[in-house]
Amino acid sequence: MSTTAVFFSLLTPFPKTRVRLSIISCHCSDHPLRVAFAGGATGSNIYPALAIADDLKAANPTSRFLFLAIPDSVETAAISAAGHPFATVSPAPPHNNPLLFPLRFFKTLFQCLRHLRDFRPHVVVGTGGYVSLPACLAAKLGGATVVIHEPNSVPGLANTLLALVADAIFVAFNSTLDTFPREKCLVCGNPVRLSLRKLVSKNTAMAHFFPGSDCEGKVLLVLAGSFGAHAVNIAMLNLYYEMLRQDGRLHVIWQTGVAAFDEMDSLVKTHPRLHLTPDHLSDVSPLYEGRFMHRMDLAYAAADLIVSRAGAMTCYEILATGKPSILIPSPNFCEGNQFRNASLMADLAGMTVITEDELDSSTLAIAIEKIFRDKHKMEEMSERALKAANLNASAEIAKHILSLVNESTKKKRNGCKEES
Repeated sequence: MSTTAVFFSLLTPFPKTRVRLSIISCHCSDHPLRVAFAGGATGSNIYPALAIADDLKAANPTSRFLFLAIPDSVETAAISAAGHPFATVSPAPPHNNPLLFPLRFFKTLFQCLRHLRDFRPHVVVGTGGYVSLPACLAAKLGGATVVIHEPNSVPGLANTLLALVADAIFVAFNSTLDTFPREKCLVCGNPVRLSLRKLVSKNTAMAHFFPGSDCEGKVLLVLAGSFGAHAVNIAMLNLYYEMLRQDGRLHVIWQTGVAAFDEMDSLVKTHPRLHLTPDHLSDVSPLYEGRFMHRMDLAYAAADLIVSRAGAMTCYEILATGKPSILIPSPNFCEGNQFRNASLMADLAGMTVITEDELDSSTLAIAIEKIFRDKHKMEEMSERALKAANLNASAEIAKHILSLVNESTKKKRNGCKEES
């Protein structure tokens, strides 16, 4: 049979016979719950999945997980660090060769079908990014329950398409409801890593980055993103030394991004109140072993003010930790996700937004000084941020997933009884 014929044969429902080709099996109390996760390309897609897995494990200790991911990627590194098993599938084709997309997509779809048939999940959780689309479609073809989580204020392409077949859709913000079928949606917030829900004291965090320094000093945390936002790094490069010279109590933790680290490291002058690091995902990549910011929770705990891109998870982590922030959304996302995330942060917590067109060392310096000077404003931003965040998002999502699985299992059992 040709490849095309095999694929179209998969589009027909699996036969309701005693021996079925379905990728799923019924879940009962004496068998472990099996959950597959699919999502990646950015931390905003993989970290929610890891947080949900943690809370599913807490609620059901015998649960088993399988993550579907692109080889040698942000997600495989993060999954490995968390200790979960994963199976790899083909990546999306290069953007400059769209003609390859159908062929690569169907190849990935077949790979997902094979992995899911071997694992036999009760539910598949998609958290956005390329791999979630073929994985969730494969799950639906096999009869598994499919749920998706959308971390952004406006959904990406994968989740927009998957909304049509998903059994439930978990969203971070009320503003996202208008972009999905409302009857499927639950507003839960973004799952946040456990370490960020239980921050250590500022003194402990300061001692980690600046041993022997004044723990009462101010800390500016700069997050240029995993790959290094050039505009943010250049603005800081032209600014950091003068800021440190003028304010003897100021400390700077500056995450440059992996791609930009070597360049910035060669240009930045060593300073006892400056901590330069490649990437906040550093603990999962061997490339710069020993030079990474292994404890992102400590960076948030130390920070008084954050300058950052406006990725979905970074924004929600800022809310969850209650940190005043200056957001510089990346213009390089086709759906305008980061700009809309930043605008929502301004509405929810009064965060300052600087577009990349407006950004230079002068505008950034003015914004930083203005916020540091206004303690009342900083307190207000912090209070509003904490109020807007739901720290129990992953636990709520885990609870809903377990409920869906139990409901689906009852229906399948009833169906099997009727057939027998």
